Amino acid sequence: MNTREAGELLFSRDDILILCHQNPDGDTLGSGFALLYALLGAGKRARLECSDPIPKNFAYLQREEEGLSFEPAFVVAVDIADLQLLGKGLEAYRERVDLCLDHHPSNTYYARETCLDAGAGATAEVALQLIREVGRPVTPLIANCIYTGLATDTGCFRYSNVSPRTLRMAADMLEAGADAAQINRVMFETKSQSRIAIEKDVLNTVEYYFEGRCALIYITREMLETTGADEGELDGVSALPRQIEGVEVGVTLREKDGGYKVSLRTTEYIDASLLCKKLGGGGHARAAGCFLQGSLRECIEEITRAVGEALTAHDRAAAC
Repeated sequence: MNTREAGELLFSRDDILILCHQNPDGDTLGSGFALLYALLGAGKRARLECSDPIPKNFAYLQREEEGLSFEPAFVVAVDIADLQLLGKGLEAYRERVDLCLDHHPSNTYYARETCLDAGAGATAEVALQLIREVGRPVTPLIANCIYTGLATDTGCFRYSNVSPRTLRMAADMLEAGADAAQINRVMFETKSQSRIAIEKDVLNTVEYYFEGRCALIYITREMLETTGADEGELDGVSALPRQIEGVEVGVTLREKDGGYKVSLRTTEYIDASLLCKKLGGGGHARAAGCFLQGSLRECIEEITRAVGEALTAHDRAAAC
């Protein structure tokens, strides 16, 4: 389903529930709130829900809405590639997703209808195109939401998923009234004291594998409790090991629900999505994730073994 068809479907309905993924980031929230305000502006009843609390640094995306108490008649998932990402708080909607808007090539097509653009740098690109297709105006508030999704999912336009379209859309959002300077400051230049504390502890966990080609860090519940940091303050931490000189694969493990959530960041030589898919996860070629059950050391052993196999396969291919 293309964005025009998805837009016509979405805006033909009412009592619409927008779902964001657990541990929400700027793309799921930016895309979700952009759709919410476009729908409300069209006179629709709509609301947004997430399993986890919305991080404080995204407070500028939220506005007080009226008439949000209703039984959902149409459910749209935003930036959610797999039902596991809904989280426990939204499990009631697992079989009720009518439309999914996404940009992850690993999407499992769980929704009745899916609008997927794997070439988009962020789901915010898909959301913006949909809003344009139905002729809804891009207000300054919507522009802030879309710009947030674009900027956060591209590392402030530094990652390889940035395309000319991504940059054109970002420029369009500035023209529509997005406060890019303030958003960039909040997203990329401001850290709480607890975030600094957890980042310090995390850097002390760095482990190197395969002659420094892989760097690994981990975050335990105890570390979060000690520093006072919450889940919402961990955005961007997974990029730290990949920033180390010579590292081709950066691995971050975060303790969660009896195991560890793994975030993988790679260079152009290793397909992170393919690697994580073998472990039950997915994502993008340069950024992907999965969940592993077991103790910290068991999970480290499992993920580093998979990374080692990927590096060996690449080396063999390069030698041919």
